Amino acid sequence: MKTIDDLEVSGKRVLVRADLNVPLDGTRITDDGRIRASVPTLKALLERGAKVIVTAHLGRPKGVDPEADKKYSLAPVAVRLGELLGKPVAFATDTVGESAKVTVAALGDGEIALLENVRFNPAETSKDAVERGKFADQLAQFADLFVSDGFGAVHRRHASVYDIAEDLPSAAGYLINAELAVLKRLTEDVERPYAVVLGGSKVSDKLGVIDNLLDKADRILIGGGMVFTFLKAQGHEVGTSLLEEDQLETVTGYLERAKDNGVEIVLPVDIVAATAFAADAEHEVVAADAIPADRMGLDIGPESGKLFAAKLAGTKTVFWNGPMGVFEMEPYAGGTRALAQGLIDSGAFTVVGGGDSAAAVRTLGFDESAFGHISTGGGASLEYLEGKALPGITVLEG
Repeated sequence: MKTIDDLEVSGKRVLVRADLNVPLDGTRITDDGRIRASVPTLKALLERGAKVIVTAHLGRPKGVDPEADKKYSLAPVAVRLGELLGKPVAFATDTVGESAKVTVAALGDGEIALLENVRFNPAETSKDAVERGKFADQLAQFADLFVSDGFGAVHRRHASVYDIAEDLPSAAGYLINAELAVLKRLTEDVERPYAVVLGGSKVSDKLGVIDNLLDKADRILIGGGMVFTFLKAQGHEVGTSLLEEDQLETVTGYLERAKDNGVEIVLPVDIVAATAFAADAEHEVVAADAIPADRMGLDIGPESGKLFAAKLAGTKTVFWNGPMGVFEMEPYAGGTRALAQGLIDSGAFTVVGGGDSAAAVRTLGFDESAFGHISTGGGASLEYLEGKALPGITVLEG
């Protein structure tokens, strides 16, 4: 697979698919981690004299109502990207329309433009390959070369991720190379003991990765909303906690298979149980096997935090995906905070698997450099660990 170091880019128009899908509070960016992760590739291309055109998505606009979709505009991202690059970023108010054509045409060597949210065009995410291909052709008219660097989207067969790479000479950016190098450390010649920590709301979101890791990990720690399906499968009361009844049989099978494979499944021993899904709700710490019928679990408890940290001590490799509780609300942030500190203290090569986990690290004030790697793509990382092919990667390898 070619990288940008293999390309002659001076004076060339280079279309870069970046991942700039950041959380917004109105027009205020609340976590610019993905924008910062895109900077090394963009800066390298600019310093080598390329005319850089960036395409990216933000959120999931419907693509049919411009007024409703305004909240998904990349305009605030263009401003922040310019601050990080130390140079202005021209912004096109459409993706392949007149504004984009004028903006791109005005670029000089070493200058950069950002096109409006690529998902404003429904063809970007179409399941019709012909429709996607036509849109990719429109994007390709702007460029001589294509660089794929939006790791958070490579598991999608989208026009700006997959089809465009069939239209133009293509290469991977620095971020994609870094992400793949880390994922190979988690799947090939893994340094053991290898622990995986899975949280988040639903078991169903992680069925594939659990299934695959039961043959690879030495220890799997389960927290977050998904833990209640595991507790229920063991016959425990879970009150009004999040529960996926339709996954109980599957989870029971996982527990049996883990035992057969010698994989240790670690579940919480205590839970923070509340009367409602609210920061100001009455809450208490209860034993994990004694959740009151009228309460919901919203975090793992303090003893579980200590247990999880102890189980990580002495490991050599740890992958974490999914918070331990509703960390956005302070009363239920303790478990995720304890888990993150446990990763840092473990001395292992630690990988934070993107999405909410990465957001938690930043929200809770941890130093990002204390972790081995913080991924920009939670979904892409999970699919890779499931053993699935990632379309945005395979097209670069073809």
